Amino acid sequence: MNFFRGVMGGQAAGPQPSGAETIQKLCDRVASSTLLEDRRDAVRALKSLSKKYRMEVGTQAMDHLINILQTDRSDSEILGYALDTLYNIICNDEEEEQDESEDENAQKQADDMGAHFTDKFIQDPEHVTLLLTLLEEFDFHVRWPGVKLLTALLKNQGPQVQGIILVSPMGVSRLMDLLADSREVIRNDGLLLLQQLTKGNAAIQKIVAFENAFERLLDIITEEGSSDGGIVVEDCLLLLLNLLKNNSSNQNFFKEGSYIQRMKPWFEVGDDNSGWSAQKVTNLHLMLQLVRVMVSPVNSPGATASCQKSMYLCGLLQQLCTILMATGVPADILTETINTVSEVIRGSQVNQDYFASVNAPSNPPRPAIVVLLMSMVNERQPFVLRCAVLYCFQCFLYKNQKGQGEIVATLLPSTIDANSISAGQLLCGGLFSADSLSNWCAAVALAHALQDNLTQKEQLLRVQLATSMGNPPVSLLQQCTNILSQGSKVQTRVGLLMLLCTWISNCPIAVTHFLHNQENVPFLTAQISENLGEDERLVQGLCALLLGICIYYNDNSLENYTKEKLKQLIEKRIGKENFVEKLVFVAKHELYSRAAQKPQPVFPSPEQMLFDHEFTKLVKELEGVITKAVHKSSEEEKKEEEVKKTLEQHDNIVTQYKELIREQDAQIQELKEKVSSMSSQNEQLQTTVTQQLSQIQQHKDQYNILKLKLGKDNQSQSNSQGDGSQVNGLQTEELTQLREEVDQLRKQHTLLQTQLGDKDALINTLSSEAAQTAEGSAGASDNTELLKELEALRSQVQSQSAEINQLKTERQELLRRAEAASSDTVPSSDSSLDAAKMAELESRLAAQTAETEKLKEETKRLSESRAGLEQQLASATSTVAILQTEKAKLQTEVQESKKEQDDLLMLLADQDQKIHSLKQRLKNLGETVEDEDDLDAKDQTDDDEEEEEEEEDED
Repeated sequence: MNFFRGVMGGQAAGPQPSGAETIQKLCDRVASSTLLEDRRDAVRALKSLSKKYRMEVGTQAMDHLINILQTDRSDSEILGYALDTLYNIICNDEEEEQDESEDENAQKQADDMGAHFTDKFIQDPEHVTLLLTLLEEFDFHVRWPGVKLLTALLKNQGPQVQGIILVSPMGVSRLMDLLADSREVIRNDGLLLLQQLTKGNAAIQKIVAFENAFERLLDIITEEGSSDGGIVVEDCLLLLLNLLKNNSSNQNFFKEGSYIQRMKPWFEVGDDNSGWSAQKVTNLHLMLQLVRVMVSPVNSPGATASCQKSMYLCGLLQQLCTILMATGVPADILTETINTVSEVIRGSQVNQDYFASVNAPSNPPRPAIVVLLMSMVNERQPFVLRCAVLYCFQCFLYKNQKGQGEIVATLLPSTIDANSISAGQLLCGGLFSADSLSNWCAAVALAHALQDNLTQKEQLLRVQLATSMGNPPVSLLQQCTNILSQGSKVQTRVGLLMLLCTWISNCPIAVTHFLHNQENVPFLTAQISENLGEDERLVQGLCALLLGICIYYNDNSLENYTKEKLKQLIEKRIGKENFVEKLVFVAKHELYSRAAQKPQPVFPSPEQMLFDHEFTKLVKELEGVITKAVHKSSEEEKKEEEVKKTLEQHDNIVTQYKELIREQDAQIQELKEKVSSMSSQNEQLQTTVTQQLSQIQQHKDQYNILKLKLGKDNQSQSNSQGDGSQVNGLQTEELTQLREEVDQLRKQHTLLQTQLGDKDALINTLSSEAAQTAEGSAGASDNTELLKELEALRSQVQSQSAEINQLKTERQELLRRAEAASSDTVPSSDSSLDAAKMAELESRLAAQTAETEKLKEETKRLSESRAGLEQQLASATSTVAILQTEKAKLQTEVQESKKEQDDLLMLLADQDQKIHSLKQRLKNLGETVEDEDDLDAKDQTDDDEEEEEEEEDED
């Protein structure tokens, strides 16, 4: 101990060694000491120095520590010290407080150091395999630091460590066992370990999922209180997200395992405002993300549709809609719930119909869609909430022509109800309000009501708006162009241009209505031809797109605005190259590229909310065809039209041939069915004929037999003298048969006697075993075998009784046959012979009857002995039950003692933490405080110095 005191700054005289020298001496001690206690003390000293002298300990001691892990497997304490030391030099967490200016540099140096030592540790993959083996140790001091060390390795060099664990036999399975540990601290750190293990590695994610991870994680979430649980629930949800995100195999396994149904109770929240802690908000946010992962638009359509169906059938969608309409829900949870409901109903007709039927709990009840749209066009609502409502409305109308028709119908004059607020009224109000964001959202929402629906585009042309008192109403289409011409904000104009482009595309009637207003085309050409800023260039590009749609979908019904005249106008006023340049600018815009990535509108600020995802698809589709249409001359168009007509004629001919081929295929199929039915009828007829032939043959054979019998009867009348000899022959044959049957009865009797002897021996054996069992020498397994043997004995006795009954029946049959034989008319000499034989038979039967009675007595004796054995068995069974009760009590006491030990360990850990914090406070107050590990290290250093001084004195 004096050696350590001298090294660590004790009272020993002489110069004090540096930290590197001390660490070198400790490493030598670890490598050379033969006593386990010396090595343990040295490793503990290295642990105490590993945080302050991280580089020195990592450089000099890592190999020695790994060697300790390999050689000293029997001592859990030294293993724990070694693992803690390795964790301190590999982990990058900085516990000491530093200045803010130094934090970044210090953290970067720590990260570099941790990565360096991690590379050194995993340079030999066997080290990671060794660590996985140590995790099988149940000892707390080994398993817990092993989990922390492996987690640190994965944080520093995740892909490399993942590769080693993946090829290690049962590597992932060993880590999955951590979730079943009864000690919560190990289970919780095991969750953190699995989070690092499953990051970005689909192969490991699949293995973890098939190791029953979903079942275990959902059980833990339920045990911890679901959304009301603590940080453990959050860790479980993060691990579930790692397993399911971008992993179609695990998503399918999760759905087929009926785990979606187990998510429903997570969202059973009340209306009170007091129950929303920060942790609950975090948990519920992750739970909603987990639902969105299963129905994300980036998943395959089939998998998404299947999950949407499961969520509707199990009531999860209904539960989400309840949260959507509830009061007191925090804003961020409400926003995420709206986004989740959006993706659950997107493209699913059943879910969309259900969402349309949801009403808010108001008086009078209003549809949920109307309530959400009121939030969308309300400028006082948060921006993210308005974006979420817009996304929900878009998903509700996605591939939902029924819903599109219902929305447009609320705008038509025949369906407007002045006493209630409809979705159409809210959209029109937002379209023409003073808030540019409301204008944009309403325009995009209305455009989705027209997406890929020619019928609703034509229906919307009927909408008339009253602008002011005394002025005639104008159409919705005209009012949109009027607002455009008034020079409003860029966001408003972009939204209206997207609405108009969606509206008139692929709808020649809408194009005609738009061109019918004499002011629209001059306005568009004037906008495109000007040279303005970048934002205005975006508006110019959309105007060029709108004008190009008027050319491409023009049916030439207006003489002043035919395709050719519009092209000439572009060439004179704008220029073809300038027109195409403005048109192409739209797709090059940064916000266009961002909107094209995913359907959900996600924008950092309201000013950047300019493009819609579905509109980007329309631009991509029309950009090329409009460019070609503008550059083509009238002759080329005529040629194209001729080619189109030729192709149409060709298509008509092909269609006719296809119909003819279909008719011929139908006829061939019908003929095939007829041939098949006739073949089956033919087979049935052939079978019938065969049966009839066989019946005829049978009748023929019967006729021949009858004919032969008639011939024999005729002969019997002429040969009456031969009757006596025939009767004697028949009687002799019957007596021979009786002798054989008597011999068989003798053999059966001998066999029964042998079996009865075996049964006596077996009963004696069982009696002795039962006596031993009653004295307590036999266990529960012997009792079970005894019962089995008794049952076998019972069955054998029953079989013997059956055989005895059979013998009685056979004896009666023999007597009957013997009486019948004696009653026949035979010569006198033969009658005396038969009487002697019958007497012999009767004597044998009497003997056999005696044997039978003897067997009955034996059977009765066996029954009595069996009853005694059953009583002995009952007493032995009661003795076994008492022993099992005592064993259960002992096991309960062992479990309680283990639990008390674990609680003591946790208390000790808490006490160490409190002592550490108090020492830290004393250090901050200027007091000198020494750690116990430091004192131990000093003591050991002082001991080594004393030994060196004694050696010098002896020299």
